[in-house]
Amino acid sequence: MTIELERSFRRGDQRDLTDLVDGRTAGYSLEAPFYTSREVFDLDMEAVFTKHWLFVAAAAEVPEPGDFVTIEVGPYSVIVVRDDDEQVRAFHNVCRHRGSRILDDRCGSVGNLVCPYHHWTYNVDGRLLHAENQPATFDRSRFGLKPVHVRDVGGFVFVCLADEPPADFDEVAARIEPYLAPYELGRTKVAHQVDLVEEGNWKLVMENNRECYHCDGHPELLGAYFPLHGYTAEDVPLRLRRVWERFEKATEALEASCLRQGFPRETLRELEDRPTGFMISHAPLDGAGKSYHVGGEAVCRKRLGVIADDRFGDFHLHMQPNSWFHVLSDNAVVFTVLPLGPDRTFLRTTWLVHEDAEEGADYDLPTLTHVWNATNAQDSAFVARAQRGVEDPSYQPGPYSEVEGDVDAFVTWYVSRVRAHLSARAY
Repeated sequence: MTIELERSFRRGDQRDLTDLVDGRTAGYSLEAPFYTSREVFDLDMEAVFTKHWLFVAAAAEVPEPGDFVTIEVGPYSVIVVRDDDEQVRAFHNVCRHRGSRILDDRCGSVGNLVCPYHHWTYNVDGRLLHAENQPATFDRSRFGLKPVHVRDVGGFVFVCLADEPPADFDEVAARIEPYLAPYELGRTKVAHQVDLVEEGNWKLVMENNRECYHCDGHPELLGAYFPLHGYTAEDVPLRLRRVWERFEKATEALEASCLRQGFPRETLRELEDRPTGFMISHAPLDGAGKSYHVGGEAVCRKRLGVIADDRFGDFHLHMQPNSWFHVLSDNAVVFTVLPLGPDRTFLRTTWLVHEDAEEGADYDLPTLTHVWNATNAQDSAFVARAQRGVEDPSYQPGPYSEVEGDVDAFVTWYVSRVRAHLSARAY
């Protein structure tokens, strides 16, 4: 079946794509073409990455007016820049004269945005300031940079390339921000950033992140992380019973700390049935319970925001389709995923610390980054193995385990969004 589907695709043949999407079996992984086909990859870019809100940067990456980062989303290049009023803005990285790319650098700082081709000059709020040799009737106001929808949610910057973004984002942002506010992520700085290219489809990267069924393969992470995602007291395996007992005690301590600080405790899980799927959870860490380090010890001496307790666990946020976030008392580690091709995916990891933290005094990079660098390398290998497997002609979708509910939720969300896109495209 998989081989026949792969060979049956013809560019632009909506019927084949619709049949493939409608044929998904709930509770099972996807058919091979979802991970290997160029047509499905192009569909993913249309239906998901140009239609939904994408996490692209921490606000700390553009701390001052004129600071910018550029982001590549398929064929699109986007400039995220802080304007003179200290608001984050986003624009298509395309000059309004003859279409030249304006900025090539991944990040930097500018006074104005100047096209290197014919020197059309734009303010950081997108207004066209200067264009030589134009007639007296030329109206500069008509030729500002094309804006991209952008939102700063508690220190995390999201963009949406659609003309009309999903309407539920404002509601989701309003529910997330009270959890992020105490960390004051707007008062952090980038301590380190690493870009990786993983040799697998973007959905395999996201699926791998959404479960801990494989966490025995992350020994560094397990120095602080409880590998209990998806388990309950009734079904935790015998080999993890002692871990569960530590987890219950650590959970009680975290809940008491949240109560003392007035920190919200509700877990929110709406991953499947809305355009902006998300999950919020606040979990304790093992050992000292402070950070991702040996024995759960801290990796930075300065706490974030108004967090009053070093032992404050891991506040984590999942956002469909392309991001996840770990926010701790002493640092935050944030991840963004962007597709490069059917079998290649860009992953950026960014470490944030308090804006006054000093490298060498309050933290050192090897300690700060060790656990997640190791985990990323291990996950990259897992994703590559999965990609090779789904490319094998013998591959067939397999059933998710009882602890892979978030993987199933991600895939269900993805299928629903692609189905909605194909349905709209048919009319």
